[in-house]
Amino acid sequence: MIPENGAFSSPFSLDEPQWVPDKECPRCMQCDTKFDFLTRKHHCRRCGKCFCDKCCSKKVLLPRMCFVDPVRQCAECSLVSQKEMEFYDKQIKVLTNGATFTVTLGTSEKSESMVCRLSNNHRYLFLDGDSHFEVELSRVSSFQILTEGFTPGEKDIHTYTSLLESQYITEGGNTRASGMLLQYKAVGSQDLQQLKLNAREDNKTASAWLVAMHKAAKLLYESRDQ
Repeated sequence: MIPENGAFSSPFSLDEPQWVPDKECPRCMQCDTKFDFLTRKHHCRRCGKCFCDKCCSKKVLLPRMCFVDPVRQCAECSLVSQKEMEFYDKQIKVLTNGATFTVTLGTSEKSESMVCRLSNNHRYLFLDGDSHFEVELSRVSSFQILTEGFTPGEKDIHTYTSLLESQYITEGGNTRASGMLLQYKAVGSQDLQQLKLNAREDNKTASAWLVAMHKAAKLLYESRDQ
């Protein structure tokens, strides 16, 4: 189920791949078995390559390409999709439920306590306090997860991920997510603006939200880089 207007698509979505033409794959691209009347060829829905039934037998959910039901994927792609399902099963719920942060806009010295959450269509960050503020994810240029030197229980927190420029991700080891700094362009403007979120030390919900947001940033980068 794909939105007619691409502007309404989830920012985490991936385009479907071009399938390798049947005439260009006489053999399985994994085990090199020759295709014939008995050994049929199958295309992996995620990568588009040709495989025999043995090498492309798993049917796994693939929400990033808007498939409603599980679809056939090769062994390598099925592992990736299964790992992503943790994000859709758990992290999305954390992000849409939201968490409370001390929020600073731009270079202002004033800060405000606000609840930050991901919109249900995954396209916006909503911030609600005495005022309402929102950031469109497609207009975010970089995320920086601020960390402190504690073990958070999640060991894959990335200290910095640039969605537009950086090809590399630096992993932090014994750290606790303490805040987030993001740069974005407001609608109708080409100037970068800054938003900073800080979590209280005892706010486990906020720390969990930051970890989930970082995982979301990884998927956003992959979607933009396709």
